[in-house]
Amino acid sequence: MIFVTVGFQLPFDRLVEAVDVWAGQHQRDDIYAQTGDSRYRVRHIDASPWLDPPQFRARLEGADAIVAHAGMGTILSALELGKPLLVMPRLARLAETRSDHQIATAREFAARGWLLAAEDETQLPEKLQELAGFTPSARIGGRASEELLGCLRSFTDRVASGRS
Repeated sequence: MIFVTVGFQLPFDRLVEAVDVWAGQHQRDDIYAQTGDSRYRVRHIDASPWLDPPQFRARLEGADAIVAHAGMGTILSALELGKPLLVMPRLARLAETRSDHQIATAREFAARGWLLAAEDETQLPEKLQELAGFTPSARIGGRASEELLGCLRSFTDRVASGRS
Protein backbone atom coordinates (compact mmCIF):
# COMPACT_ATOMS: atom_id res chain seq x y z
CA MET A 1 0.00 0.00 0.00
CA ILE A 2 1.20 3.51 -0.83
CA PHE A 3 0.24 6.22 1.62
CA VAL A 4 0.13 9.76 0.23
CA THR A 5 0.14 12.73 2.59
CA VAL A 6 0.14 16.45 1.90
CA GLY A 7 0.58 17.53 5.50
CA PHE A 8 -1.69 19.78 7.48
CA GLN A 9 -1.07 23.33 6.31
CA LEU A 10 -1.98 24.20 2.73
CA PRO A 11 -3.59 22.28 -0.16
CA PHE A 12 -1.21 20.47 -2.49
CA ASP A 13 -3.42 19.62 -5.46
CA ARG A 14 -0.50 19.05 -7.87
CA LEU A 15 0.70 16.09 -5.81
CA VAL A 16 -2.76 14.61 -5.24
CA GLU A 17 -3.74 14.90 -8.90
CA ALA A 18 -0.44 13.50 -10.21
CA VAL A 19 -0.69 10.42 -7.99
CA ASP A 20 -4.38 9.94 -8.80
CA VAL A 21 -3.76 10.11 -12.57
CA TRP A 22 -0.80 7.70 -12.26
CA ALA A 23 -2.91 5.28 -10.22
CA GLY A 24 -5.59 5.30 -12.91
CA GLN A 25 -3.06 4.73 -15.71
CA HIS A 26 -1.46 1.81 -13.83
CA GLN A 27 -4.72 0.40 -12.43
CA ARG A 28 -3.45 0.72 -8.87
CA ASP A 29 -6.01 0.13 -6.16
CA ASP A 30 -3.60 0.14 -3.23
CA ILE A 31 -3.18 3.89 -2.68
CA TYR A 32 -4.64 5.93 0.16
CA ALA A 33 -4.22 9.71 0.39
CA GLN A 34 -4.61 12.28 3.12
CA THR A 35 -5.47 15.23 0.87
CA GLY A 36 -6.06 18.18 3.18
CA ASP A 37 -8.34 20.90 1.80
CA SER A 38 -7.73 19.83 -1.80
CA ARG A 39 -9.91 21.27 -4.54
CA TYR A 40 -9.03 18.29 -6.74
CA ARG A 41 -11.45 15.35 -6.44
CA VAL A 42 -9.74 11.97 -6.66
CA ARG A 43 -11.09 9.36 -9.06
CA HIS A 44 -8.70 6.42 -8.75
CA ILE A 45 -7.48 6.34 -5.14
CA ASP A 46 -9.07 6.20 -1.71
CA ALA A 47 -8.72 9.44 0.20
CA SER A 48 -9.84 11.61 3.06
CA PRO A 49 -8.98 15.22 3.82
CA TRP A 50 -7.84 14.63 7.40
CA LEU A 51 -6.76 11.82 9.69
CA ASP A 52 -6.47 12.06 13.45
CA PRO A 53 -2.97 11.34 14.83
CA PRO A 54 -3.59 7.63 15.60
CA GLN A 55 -5.12 7.06 12.14
CA PHE A 56 -2.24 8.93 10.49
CA ARG A 57 0.36 6.88 12.37
CA ALA A 58 -1.44 3.64 11.48
CA ARG A 59 -1.39 4.60 7.77
CA LEU A 60 2.34 5.37 7.97
CA GLU A 61 3.12 2.11 9.74
CA GLY A 62 0.95 0.04 7.38
CA ALA A 63 2.34 1.54 4.19
CA ASP A 64 4.84 -0.19 1.96
CA ALA A 65 5.89 3.26 0.74
CA ILE A 66 5.04 6.91 1.36
CA VAL A 67 4.57 9.80 -1.08
CA ALA A 68 4.51 13.31 0.36
CA HIS A 69 5.44 16.95 0.26
CA ALA A 70 9.01 17.55 1.46
CA GLY A 71 8.01 18.32 5.04
CA MET A 72 10.42 17.44 7.82
CA GLY A 73 7.78 15.72 9.95
CA THR A 74 6.93 13.23 7.24
CA ILE A 75 10.57 12.73 6.27
CA LEU A 76 11.59 11.99 9.85
CA SER A 77 8.62 9.64 10.33
CA ALA A 78 9.51 7.70 7.18
CA LEU A 79 13.16 7.45 8.26
CA GLU A 80 12.08 6.34 11.72
CA LEU A 81 9.99 3.54 10.23
CA GLY A 82 12.48 2.68 7.47
CA LYS A 83 9.83 3.28 4.81
CA PRO A 84 10.67 4.15 1.20
CA LEU A 85 9.71 7.79 0.68
CA LEU A 86 9.12 9.86 -2.44
CA VAL A 87 8.76 13.60 -1.97
CA MET A 88 7.73 16.42 -4.27
CA PRO A 89 8.45 19.89 -2.86
CA ARG A 90 5.77 22.53 -2.58
CA LEU A 91 6.53 25.71 -4.53
CA ALA A 92 6.12 29.28 -3.29
CA ARG A 93 5.42 30.66 -6.78
CA LEU A 94 2.31 28.45 -6.89
CA ALA A 95 1.20 29.58 -3.41
CA GLU A 96 1.68 26.05 -2.04
CA THR A 97 4.01 27.33 0.68
CA ARG A 98 5.52 30.60 1.85
CA SER A 99 9.12 29.82 0.84
CA ASP A 100 10.95 27.30 -1.32
CA HIS A 101 12.71 25.61 1.58
CA GLN A 102 11.26 22.22 0.57
CA ILE A 103 13.30 22.26 -2.65
CA ALA A 104 16.55 22.30 -0.67
CA THR A 105 15.23 19.66 1.71
CA ALA A 106 14.25 17.31 -1.12
CA ARG A 107 17.56 17.74 -2.96
CA GLU A 108 19.73 17.29 0.14
CA PHE A 109 17.98 14.18 1.40
CA ALA A 110 17.77 12.61 -2.07
CA ALA A 111 21.50 13.22 -2.60
CA ARG A 112 22.16 11.25 0.59
CA GLY A 113 19.97 8.37 -0.59
CA TRP A 114 17.46 8.83 2.22
CA LEU A 115 14.51 9.37 -0.14
CA LEU A 116 13.50 9.80 -3.75
CA ALA A 117 12.61 13.28 -4.97
CA ALA A 118 10.60 14.51 -7.92
CA GLU A 119 11.21 18.16 -8.74
CA ASP A 120 7.66 18.52 -10.07
CA GLU A 121 4.61 16.59 -11.25
CA THR A 122 6.23 15.75 -14.61
CA GLN A 123 8.94 13.74 -12.82
CA LEU A 124 6.55 12.11 -10.36
CA PRO A 125 5.36 9.17 -12.56
CA GLU A 126 8.93 7.98 -13.21
CA LYS A 127 9.80 8.27 -9.51
CA LEU A 128 6.61 6.41 -8.54
CA GLN A 129 7.82 3.53 -10.71
CA GLU A 130 11.18 3.57 -8.87
CA LEU A 131 9.58 3.67 -5.43
CA ALA A 132 8.79 -0.05 -5.20
CA GLY A 133 12.48 -0.95 -5.49
CA PHE A 134 13.87 1.88 -3.37
CA THR A 135 15.45 1.27 0.03
CA PRO A 136 16.48 4.35 2.02
CA SER A 137 20.17 4.41 2.91
CA ALA A 138 19.45 5.58 6.47
CA ARG A 139 16.98 4.68 9.16
CA ILE A 140 16.42 6.32 12.49
CA GLY A 141 14.74 3.34 14.13
CA GLY A 142 14.42 3.70 17.88
CA ARG A 143 17.38 6.04 17.97
CA ALA A 144 19.03 8.25 15.39
CA SER A 145 22.68 7.63 14.52
CA GLU A 146 25.15 10.40 15.30
CA GLU A 147 25.89 10.71 11.57
CA LEU A 148 22.22 11.22 10.74
CA LEU A 149 21.72 13.70 13.58
CA GLY A 150 24.82 15.64 12.49
CA CYS A 151 23.60 15.81 8.90
CA LEU A 152 20.17 16.98 10.02
CA ARG A 153 21.64 19.66 12.29
CA SER A 154 23.99 20.91 9.58
CA PHE A 155 21.24 21.01 6.99
CA THR A 156 18.70 22.80 9.19
CA ASP A 157 21.38 25.33 10.19
CA ARG A 158 22.14 26.04 6.51
CA VAL A 159 18.44 26.42 5.65
CA ALA A 160 17.84 28.72 8.63
CA SER A 161 20.76 30.91 7.59
CA GLY A 162 19.72 30.99 3.93
CA ARG A 163 22.78 29.06 2.70
CA SER A 164 20.93 26.03 1.27
